[in-house]
Amino acid sequence: MKLKPGSRLRSQVDGTEIIVVRAPAEDIVVSCGGHPMIDAKEQPAAGLAAAGTGEATKLGKRYTARDMELLVTKPGAHGLAADGEPLVLKEAKPLPASD
Repeated sequence: MKLKPGSRLRSQVDGTEIIVVRAPAEDIVVSCGGHPMIDAKEQPAAGLAAAGTGEATKLGKRYTARDMELLVTKPGAHGLAADGEPLVLKEAKPLPASD
């Protein structure tokens, strides 16, 4: 799937919804719970069960992999992956000490 900044995606197996903040140049499959994510306006396929493992998504957190960054707008019980590689939670940069 070709991602664009601002695209909204949703999980087919839980309540996770994301917005693409930074998109890679190449096509990539973003999945949640082992199934590809779909456009937020589409309905999930019936009868799907979560197949992937991973840490639950957290509201308002950013996840990264390669040249991609995603923002979680609705949390869910399953982890995110890009082409099968788990996404990493983006940590906040520490502020410099003001001694």
